[in-house]
Amino acid sequence: MITVVIPTLNAEGGLAATLSALVPAVVEGLVREVIVVDGGSADRTLKIADQAGVDVLASKPGRGVQLAAGAARARFPWLLFLHADTVLEPGWEREAAAFIERVDAGKREPAAAAFGFALDDTGVAPRLLERLVELRNLLFRLPYGDQGLLIPKALYGAVGGYRPLALMEDVDIVRRLSRRQRILLRPKAVTSALRYRRDGYTRRVARNQLCLLMYFMRMPSESIARMHGTEASREA
Repeated sequence: MITVVIPTLNAEGGLAATLSALVPAVVEGLVREVIVVDGGSADRTLKIADQAGVDVLASKPGRGVQLAAGAARARFPWLLFLHADTVLEPGWEREAAAFIERVDAGKREPAAAAFGFALDDTGVAPRLLERLVELRNLLFRLPYGDQGLLIPKALYGAVGGYRPLALMEDVDIVRRLSRRQRILLRPKAVTSALRYRRDGYTRRVARNQLCLLMYFMRMPSESIARMHGTEASREA
């Protein structure tokens, strides 16, 4: 029923855990296909994907391009887009299945769902950031890509899918959904805090907000990527 699409670029550090969290849903028949869309990894990413038995698709680097390529290859009616350093909490598949059942049964209009945000770090800074993200989701229903995106393939096509942006492809597609079509599920998507620890929480959050402002000012995505440190071209 679900095709999972995971963009990768030198993602050996988190990919195995990301894939492991999908196993219960595979066993239950909810996840029928997993596509790793690789942008040219030079580490063990492809070996990990091969050992896991998932499909691997080569692509130009860039999350928007990779996500679109995976969606185009998908064979099942629901798509779940996940980052390669995001691990879904145990039990996520039950909430996802219930959401899918409501949409497919016509009990609610077609919609997309994201998970709650969490970081795999301890201390005050990550908990504060989690609360801020929770507030953003409550006020604006604006989940980012590290919260995953579960969406019917038909709705994905209707809104135009992922665009080949250098950055902000996640905000771009969510904003093409109406507020009623943005659902937040209770399970958490636990994301690596490596970049926050490396850059410093304050600096990283400030840079992310500046990039968001640049996006809303309709600045070119390449300029936003340069401001962000060109991570879109180095790591997925």
